[in-house]
Amino acid sequence: FIDYKTIGKIGEGTFSEVMKMQSLRDGNYYACKQMKQHFESIEQVNNLREIQALRRLNPHPNILTLHEVIFDRKSGSLALICELMDMNIYELIRGRRQPLSEKTIRLYMYQLCKSLDHMHRNGIFHRDVKPENILVKQDVLKLGDFGSCRSVYSKQPYTEYISTRWYRSPECLLTDGYYSYKMDVWSAGCVFYEIASLEPLFPGANELDQISKIHDIIGTPAQKTLTKFKQSRAMSFDFPFKKGSGISLLTTHLSPQCHSLLCAMVAYDPDERISAHQALQHPYFQEQRAAEKQASANYRHTHLPDHLAAPGPAGNNWHTAKEGQKQKQSLRQEEEHPQRQGAAYLMELPKLKLPSVTKLSSYSSPSLPSIFARGTHGKVPVLQPLKCGGASKKTETQDMKPNLKQYRLPTIERRGGGC
Repeated sequence: FIDYKTIGKIGEGTFSEVMKMQSLRDGNYYACKQMKQHFESIEQVNNLREIQALRRLNPHPNILTLHEVIFDRKSGSLALICELMDMNIYELIRGRRQPLSEKTIRLYMYQLCKSLDHMHRNGIFHRDVKPENILVKQDVLKLGDFGSCRSVYSKQPYTEYISTRWYRSPECLLTDGYYSYKMDVWSAGCVFYEIASLEPLFPGANELDQISKIHDIIGTPAQKTLTKFKQSRAMSFDFPFKKGSGISLLTTHLSPQCHSLLCAMVAYDPDERISAHQALQHPYFQEQRAAEKQASANYRHTHLPDHLAAPGPAGNNWHTAKEGQKQKQSLRQEEEHPQRQGAAYLMELPKLKLPSVTKLSSYSSPSLPSIFARGTHGKVPVLQPLKCGGASKKTETQDMKPNLKQYRLPTIERRGGGC
């Protein structure tokens, strides 16, 4: 790390430690995630899901930015240089006596849904959305720690024991790994409630207690939902009918629109659960959408020629040429239906700086083996199974288990089993 100066330690986990560093090149401060395990090659480094996901998702205003990857070939050490945020959501609400204002809650949740929508549209789901993995700096929220992420298009079943228990969706708890990107929305709904109430929504002590806590509030699911779950579970289960107290009794200080969105995000059946993209269109976020629309209009007014950015003077009878009309119509459509970066609109991935010994400048990004490849018809992006050195070949229906451990940002352990 000849280009960085260590300022202090931020935290430590089982597989890594995070340090605050200052760049000697630009003077800016960064978070350095230093892995504890050693690596043998650049290929092993590049096969880490966390690195591949951040390459795909960056840049985005609500995804943690990966600035640099430092790999020392001689010692086998690996470090990820990321942007430095002020704190995570758990640290923000821990010890607070007064809830955050609903304006702040709405702003944070809008940004979280933006990050989830961007991630899901790019074929990735996180699998471990929780307050400790959501970072804030002033009024900006960013999702981090992609060590558990998977491809939306990869084969089920997935790993059963995934995501922190308190934020684990019913399909994760009740099936043998048959879940989808909708699990992220459930977790975000649990975070939503926790930000608003300063208390976890479903603080189960174990998996059985977790299901019980969910049923106490939401009630037992419909028979058709249980039937779907039973089809992908080796062991049968039946629950005595329970109506559930309802979330409304616990969130009386929140607006009806807030309660409506929260209930849609924690719908028991994932097929009935709202998606991140649908959540962004919810009436609860009307103010945020209007602000974005105004910012877009201001940008066009500032950066486009006057005859495109503003209407002509009153009483002017000249007629705009057909080409000019098409341009205006295109701008109007863009305002009403903004294009999103998604599965059908792939862009070139940002190139990583992969140092060798200190910097591996000779290692070019286009030659990196990527999990992001096009499907057989060239339309749907498919994440290829990760191939880590020494990993044995698995069947298509099994979750890939590379011989390399997946690294995650250290989190603050909670009392009460929130892990």
